[in-house]
Amino acid sequence: MRPTTAPGFFPRPWRLFPTPTGTPFTFWYLAVLLLTSLITEYADPAVVHALHQGFSTDVAHLVGAPVPVLVASALWIAGGVASPYALGFVLVLTALERRIGGRRTAAVFLLGHVLATLATEIPVGASVLTGGLPGSSLHRLDYGISFGVAASVGALAALLPWWSRWPLLLAFGWMLLDDLMAFTDPMTNWGHLIALAIGIATWPVVRRCRRPATARDAVLPLVRGSTTPVRFP
Repeated sequence: MRPTTAPGFFPRPWRLFPTPTGTPFTFWYLAVLLLTSLITEYADPAVVHALHQGFSTDVAHLVGAPVPVLVASALWIAGGVASPYALGFVLVLTALERRIGGRRTAAVFLLGHVLATLATEIPVGASVLTGGLPGSSLHRLDYGISFGVAASVGALAALLPWWSRWPLLLAFGWMLLDDLMAFTDPMTNWGHLIALAIGIATWPVVRRCRRPATARDAVLPLVRGSTTPVRFP
């Protein structure tokens, strides 16, 4: 008898994208990002600049109201939906949430966003105090999702097979190093590398938190007319 293929035997491409029930954190977060991207695109430029400046995680805002600005700064995409980090957000966070759940994915994202922001802004404040940078550096514009996405890439790599884990890390790491060598925004570029390292540091935790395969995904092919799974080598 010819074996038939059970549901879930072949990859399902639509699982690359978030859904409100399967990946609620990524789905609703993406909805907010699309809304703020529309504001960035169509609102008055002066209003958009004021919003970005008000939600910036610069030193002055971190000293005055650290929690609100750390949250609010992650509601905008620097560069808009055309940014590669926007696509990375969709694919990487969807894949990570399907493997470890929404709350843990949010924790990884926020960990990278918060720690990488502090790691890049605290030296700026210290340098201003010592006279190495002008006082205007305390109001350096800093917002976006890229630190959280970089940390999520690092965390997701732990859950991939080795043949895709290392190419992902090498390609993404090389992109970050290339940006750093271009020296257009070294503080932000260092932040991306720090966030990636933070994601890699979560490997022991995310591996323990990995969800077991669902019943549908674990179904094995059946021989027609039989209830016994057939295992193929």
